[in-house]
Amino acid sequence: MSQDLSRSKALIAESLLWDNHGCMPLRVEDAFLPQLERYRQAGVSIASLNVGFDQFEWHHMFRIIAHFRGWIERHPEHYVLADSVKAIEDARCTNKPAVFFDIEGGCAIDDKISLIPTYYELDVRWMLLAYNNNNRVGGGCHDEDCGLTAVGKQVLDEMGRVGMVACCSLVGPRTALETMEYSAKPVILSHTNTRVMWDHPRNVRDEEMKACAATRGVLGLNGIGIFLGNNEATARGYVEHLDYAVQLIGPDHVGMGLHYVFDMQELDDYVGDNTPSCFPPSTAIRAA
Repeated sequence: MSQDLSRSKALIAESLLWDNHGCMPLRVEDAFLPQLERYRQAGVSIASLNVGFDQFEWHHMFRIIAHFRGWIERHPEHYVLADSVKAIEDARCTNKPAVFFDIEGGCAIDDKISLIPTYYELDVRWMLLAYNNNNRVGGGCHDEDCGLTAVGKQVLDEMGRVGMVACCSLVGPRTALETMEYSAKPVILSHTNTRVMWDHPRNVRDEEMKACAATRGVLGLNGIGIFLGNNEATARGYVEHLDYAVQLIGPDHVGMGLHYVFDMQELDDYVGDNTPSCFPPSTAIRAA
């Protein structure tokens, strides 16, 4: 084992390693969930799994949450639900990744603000306001950004009340800035990259990154090639985005949201079936 690899393993072992966005298949089956073992073997302390996005019916989110929670609860020897800071700390001491959930887009609440605390009780800890396209909460990055709406402000208020974090990845720049200005709580950019390093509508400009940091939020960089540059998912490309972000907003505001997709065929099929309504053709190569 090389000296650099040994140092890397030692650093991971002594750190709280948090991946803020992973994508299991959004199907009620067990075929892929055992691959959570990859997180454990890599030394990941806590991981967020996506349970749905705006193009799904809201009730489908609950089926996925029930499936994921049930599977994790049946494997307590390896994983725990991250329902508290103590649970995360206890899990780390026993080499068990702590898992919580995220939702991509405000359509999940079906215009019912009362669903927000219900999701929170089921371990959904952050939610995007919009997923690529406009909804009743705000504007998407592949749409004519309408900005944060009156409904969006009510959603933010309730998310802040219960402790659910608002995310502005995949929303339009106007909505992102208006959200960060309005929110009384930290706002994150859970899994996105820097627009300066690669000019893609899903990536964020310096202004959004600075506004995120000003809320005490965090930018989580993803590892998807089309967002890193020229559809190449390389360590060099990732580090270039990382270095740029750290230089701009500081290391306290930069993290990981790798967006690892466990079933690539499911994603490719979905993107193919939903272009150009959700993924414009010029941006849709394995985009999410």
